[in-house]
Amino acid sequence: MTVLHPAPRYASNEGVSAAISAALGDMLLSTKEEHGEILLTVARDRIEDVLRLLRDEHEYQQLMEIAGVDYPSRPERFEVVYMLLSLTRNHRVIVKVTAGEKTPVPTVTTLWPNAGWLEREVFDLYGVLFSGNPDLRRILTDYGFEGHPFRKDFPLTGYVELRYSEEDKRVVYEPVQLAQDLRQFDFMSPWEGADYVLPGDEKADVPPVADPKTTDGPNKTGAGAKADAKAAKPVSEGAPAEKEAAAKEPGAPKPTEDRPDELPRSEKSRDTKGATETDKDIE
Repeated sequence: MTVLHPAPRYASNEGVSAAISAALGDMLLSTKEEHGEILLTVARDRIEDVLRLLRDEHEYQQLMEIAGVDYPSRPERFEVVYMLLSLTRNHRVIVKVTAGEKTPVPTVTTLWPNAGWLEREVFDLYGVLFSGNPDLRRILTDYGFEGHPFRKDFPLTGYVELRYSEEDKRVVYEPVQLAQDLRQFDFMSPWEGADYVLPGDEKADVPPVADPKTTDGPNKTGAGAKADAKAAKPVSEGAPAEKEAAAKEPGAPKPTEDRPDELPRSEKSRDTKGATETDKDIE
């Protein structure tokens, strides 16, 4: 049975950017298409109007996510990214605004209730302020946490560490104390090696790997006097074949070297009979 659904399997971006650009007007700063999705950069103070227009007139019903991005070198270092989904058209758009450390972004909790939690995440991790949010508190870090951990300039070790004190019977916050200095790792290719001498390598002598190691004799193993003495001892008295040959069995033939020399032949090879007979046979 064929199941019909109003949403197509694949929604094309053809004409979407032009239609949205015409609808937003001066509220739109720039638009482009990347990785198969349309990205819209809009004015920060008009973000609520932009998202309301996309929801009501262009059928982007759901706010899927709000994310933050940090670019410390920019005058307004943060970007707040809104990801919208149209269920009826099976299409997505991304809307972005820029913000500074002390520049608040208007809240969109008036449009989607779930924006309250999403804005709290961006505030907690990046420090972006959202004006109009009724409950802008930390949501992932602790109440006494200092700083915002997703900023690029936030130290890897943090500013303070917490532990439970048996003396005070509570959680206490203390300055970070590392057992050893934080190592600065080099992420160069391990098989190509670094183009400088690593600390400590200047003390090591490079062994002559290419020169073959030889010894004066087979009993000189190079492993010390004990190993040389053990190598000098014979492994066995003789090979198994030599032991068997030394044992004489009754009726065994004499060794070839113990037999007497053969008598000279009477004729040469051209005379077959004389060549096979000795002088003793003729007598």
